[in-house]
Amino acid sequence: MPVDRPHPEPMPAKPALAADLPPAEVVVVRSRRVACDGVGGALGHPRVWLEMGEADFVECGYCDRRFVLAGGDPGLESELTAPGVYEGPGGH
Repeated sequence: MPVDRPHPEPMPAKPALAADLPPAEVVVVRSRRVACDGVGGALGHPRVWLEMGEADFVECGYCDRRFVLAGGDPGLESELTAPGVYEGPGGH
């Protein structure tokens, strides 16, 4: 016969282990849609596409890179200033 046990109270949420830390890396981009592969290679991660929506930044859930929308003249896209970043619908 099953024993009727009282249901335990839910555990309170634990505070974040690393509260308010700055992003691992900030990359300035010209498009609200970017892809990140963590700079590729053995230390990278699967390529994910990120959308900013109405915000002016988005963070990668894998590597915590923060992509910030540039203001002013868009200039030229450069693999040297933003390695592993693919902007817009066509990427690099």
